[in-house]
Amino acid sequence: MKEIKEIKELNKLLSKYVDDGFFPGIQWQINIDNNQYSGKYGFNNIETQEKVLDNSLYRIWSMTKPIIAVAALQLIEENKINLSDPITAYLPEFNDLQVLKRENGNIEDVEKITEYPTIKDLFLHTAGFSYNFLADPVGKEYDQLRLFNSDTTSLDQEIKILAKAPLLFKPNTSWRYSISMDVLARIIEIVRGDSLQNILQQKIFNPLNMKDTGFTVSEENQNRVMVSYEFDPLKMKLTELISDPQKIGNYGYPLNIESYARGGHGLFSSLSDYAIFAKMLHFGKSEQGEQILNDQTLKLISTNFLEPKFFPIEIATIGIVKDENYVNGLEAYGWGLGCRTLLDPSKQNNLGSVGEFGWAGAASTYFLVDNKKHLSATIMTQVLFGNPDLAREFYTYIYSNF
Repeated sequence: MKEIKEIKELNKLLSKYVDDGFFPGIQWQINIDNNQYSGKYGFNNIETQEKVLDNSLYRIWSMTKPIIAVAALQLIEENKINLSDPITAYLPEFNDLQVLKRENGNIEDVEKITEYPTIKDLFLHTAGFSYNFLADPVGKEYDQLRLFNSDTTSLDQEIKILAKAPLLFKPNTSWRYSISMDVLARIIEIVRGDSLQNILQQKIFNPLNMKDTGFTVSEENQNRVMVSYEFDPLKMKLTELISDPQKIGNYGYPLNIESYARGGHGLFSSLSDYAIFAKMLHFGKSEQGEQILNDQTLKLISTNFLEPKFFPIEIATIGIVKDENYVNGLEAYGWGLGCRTLLDPSKQNNLGSVGEFGWAGAASTYFLVDNKKHLSATIMTQVLFGNPDLAREFYTYIYSNF
């Protein structure tokens, strides 16, 4: 049995974010070689003062994406899809896809595209799609279409809604964080001839023994789910989710609706489950030796595929304030097939190893994998628009101490 060690200093550093009212509670884990360090602090529910559990469950939002990327990479490995395939080869609803003539133009001012987004564009967020919470005309249009706002629609239905909106730009001309992983997830369903729920269960969760990860939480486990909060910058405190236009809190994220699956968000997981997934990304195998991805395919996740014209990459959400405190957390990064990947540590105080990769979720969850250090680390909490200093402090501690 592996010894689990505590790092009191790190727990103290991170616990102040809970004490200062930025987060209800936090849970973290660092795996390095065969050592495991973990800690937790605070509450699963502020109102009832229920403490964070060892096996709390979290809405992991965009940390769903790397799991979808692995499922798609398995198809590439099996030669069932190719990076160069246009999305219309699988999704005829995009045959009439249009694109804005100007990126900040009128949503009606469009032209038909000549080259369709490819599978590679979906992985890289260069397809021309956007997101409901981004400050561009297409993000606004998604919000009007109530894209992904429903708890009860299938992924198929949502992708058909998406097909009504134009692209923000021609594929492979710009980088925009986007709903492209939802499109990729729908392609996975079509190629496998099965639901995303079943595919992920059979291809990833079962072999990795991730018992607490899925799109639904059974009734008896719902008390383990950390309550979701939003940080209100005007009141400077945690509130219930704010449902203003273009807020990610408008997204459907139900606890237990069997038909519900998404590609860019939607999964629930526990700290220990996600740590298992992050560790797998070192070698592509489960601890029992079951292969999820081969070495060659695995490298595609942490290899930058973006050309110089796409840099610097940035996620400019609605309401973002670029004051003297603003930090573009992606300044030092490129993008692989499914994750950010570190290109230039000098752009972030010389912290990190080249090739360190991972991602984060809208509710302030975060993970990284560093193959050079045989290290992976995950932090879980549940706050939309949460203080980014929590993940930064976690990262800084890791690279100053390991």
